[in-house]
Amino acid sequence: MKTHYVIGAVVLMLGSPLYALAAEAQTPVSSAIPQTQIKQRDSFIATLMKKMTLDDKIGQLNLVSVGPDNPKEKIMADIREDKVGGVFNTVTKPDIRRMQDQVQYSRLKIPPFYAYDVVHGQRTIFPISLGLASSWDMQAVATSARVSAEETAADGLNMTFSPMVDITRDPRWGRVSEGFGEDTYLTSRLAYEMVKGYQGDDPSAPGNVMANVKHYALYGAVEGGREYNTVDMSLSRMFNDYMPPYKAAVDAGVGGVMVALNSVNGVPATSNGWLLKDILRDQWKFHGLTVSDHGAIGGLVKHGVAEDDRQAAAMALKAGVDMDMADNQYGQYLRGLLKDKLISEQDIDRAVRDVLIAKWDMGLFADPYRHLGPPSTDPVDTNAESRLHRTEAREVARASMVLLKNDNHVLPLQKKGTIALIGALADSQRDMMGSWSAAGVSKQTITVRKGMQDAIGDKATLLYARGSNIIDDPAIVTFLNSYEKQIQNDPRPAQEMIDEAVKTAEKADVIVAVVGEAQGMAHEASSRTDISIPQSQKNLLKALKATGKPLVLVLMNGRPLTLPWENDNANAMLETWFAGTEGGHAVADVLFGDYNPSGKLPMTFPRAVGQIPLYNSVLNTGRPFNPQKPDKYTSRYFDITNGPLFPFGYGLSYTDFSVSDVSLSSTTLARNGAITASVRVKNTGKVAGATVVQLYTQDVTASISRPVKELKNFEKVYLQPGEEKQVSFTLRTADLGFYDNQLKWAAEAGKFNVFIGLDSVNVKENSFLLL
Repeated sequence: MKTHYVIGAVVLMLGSPLYALAAEAQTPVSSAIPQTQIKQRDSFIATLMKKMTLDDKIGQLNLVSVGPDNPKEKIMADIREDKVGGVFNTVTKPDIRRMQDQVQYSRLKIPPFYAYDVVHGQRTIFPISLGLASSWDMQAVATSARVSAEETAADGLNMTFSPMVDITRDPRWGRVSEGFGEDTYLTSRLAYEMVKGYQGDDPSAPGNVMANVKHYALYGAVEGGREYNTVDMSLSRMFNDYMPPYKAAVDAGVGGVMVALNSVNGVPATSNGWLLKDILRDQWKFHGLTVSDHGAIGGLVKHGVAEDDRQAAAMALKAGVDMDMADNQYGQYLRGLLKDKLISEQDIDRAVRDVLIAKWDMGLFADPYRHLGPPSTDPVDTNAESRLHRTEAREVARASMVLLKNDNHVLPLQKKGTIALIGALADSQRDMMGSWSAAGVSKQTITVRKGMQDAIGDKATLLYARGSNIIDDPAIVTFLNSYEKQIQNDPRPAQEMIDEAVKTAEKADVIVAVVGEAQGMAHEASSRTDISIPQSQKNLLKALKATGKPLVLVLMNGRPLTLPWENDNANAMLETWFAGTEGGHAVADVLFGDYNPSGKLPMTFPRAVGQIPLYNSVLNTGRPFNPQKPDKYTSRYFDITNGPLFPFGYGLSYTDFSVSDVSLSSTTLARNGAITASVRVKNTGKVAGATVVQLYTQDVTASISRPVKELKNFEKVYLQPGEEKQVSFTLRTADLGFYDNQLKWAAEAGKFNVFIGLDSVNVKENSFLLL
């Protein structure tokens, strides 16, 4: 039996890092402020709060959305009366300045801040977050966040509701597109990079904005992948798998936290003092601002934990929600709740202080027009081409693409002959931008058709046919178009479009079919029970396959799809997600070999929806399935090939790489020591390329069952043909710890397996003992 070493304390005394990087993380921004500045800030805010009436204080807790029910004129009047703490959903300097100008007419002259959901770009749209994660490239991810921050600040905004770091292992959930995938370690790394990219070391500095990590907590684990649903899980799984990315954002100094809409083990996050006080503030030492999600406080009534909106407002405030987003529950009820002694003045003051500190940190008390500047600095054309960062967008988009299949080296394509480009998504600017595309403009987006035509010029002939609608189901089309006209179907009969596509394909040397989902099918409130390619496009693909021409699939989608037929019948498949403003050029770069793909999957692709949840870091069972020796009485499905279609970390290249056996610096690891695991990676192909070398570990015998394989580190390496490089990873005791069933952070002595490879399945193995 293993010896149990406790290296932390119970969960209510969390002192140990929740992911490996945290042990070496930089000091959070809030802790790095010189004490003299903290004293100056605290003195200023204390003096200001003495001047504030109760109504003034409640006004600061009001986070309002611009919209038809709340026009700018009404918001401006409320600002003059000190009833607005922050504003979101307005994104141009003139509009923001008009509102901020009203501050001078208010009694206390406390400026609101201005926020927006800048998730993967503000005006220049980068790949969706799942695509960013596919790059496994921290520099590329940091670039996307840095450019996003610069463009957000250039529009006069102070804050973004990003990054979204919810771990999710159910691709039925629509918001999979908005997050970084299934893995705790990878998402934690990305969370840290995104916060630093947005905020730098000072969210008030030119070109920086305050980040709000979301959705705290566990929103990605909603039951059945159904939007807004409940979450129920063990605390050990919660703290081992789902909480670390939020902690990583806190370690990076994130200024804000958006509270999730879901319940956690029966208690809605919005009324969950254990999450918001005990963990977030007391244990993680978060000193920033908490905001509810849109309408979440009123949602406590529907959760069934509050009798009415009045009680909901009391519960949220006492639990630790500082700002009320959009539903004005605080504005309506806090005064009466205080009078009836159902909340205290200290509850209100605590929340107000957090809001004012955030505004100080954003530099708004020093300059209410921070990021706005004088009117003379406003862009003549808000959507001017000169405001975009196309070079960066193209580079990041190329890095996000994952080559799933390439039989007989069909790819890269040659820039000659005739190419048939088929599919409604091939020429869709709106879909290329993906979900949560902020202030991006569809007309500025490069489609696959445009990108390929620009790439070949007059060297080859590109023929195009729509082939089918993205989806023909009228009920689904109506649903997707209910808030925004997202899908406009071709009224021609389906067979007529297929026939046209087949005639086009017959004239070509190769077919490139762009298929997948409309961006609205992978969005908030867009959960799917069927995650295959819609039938209209399947019918098209079968007809194209029947031509006998080489068939290349370019996938555009916001979640892992089930692709068994496609994998069996296509000659090549390239996963491009929704690649953003320069997506079409980036796709063409990869298709024609001007860029060698190096992306790796951040989520497992199942063979069928019935396998979900299917992810890499599963726990073993007492009767594990062995595909080499299949047995009936093991953990398996009998009606399908078990295991994923494409595993976590998978991705091909136009070259080949070899990985040596794993070499360890020692066969034992002392408690305060380190061990190095190394491999030699060689480019054995004919072209230069990059790949991601991935390190996984397994705690073979522990006090609780541990994952069969956990990602612990990775490195992206670029090699010329024939070039070889040694890649080494260091492991310490802290990297091997976990939360046990008593919620103690522990690393237990015994055998550990080490796996290194280019995906989570094809690995080389060695082992050592933790003493």
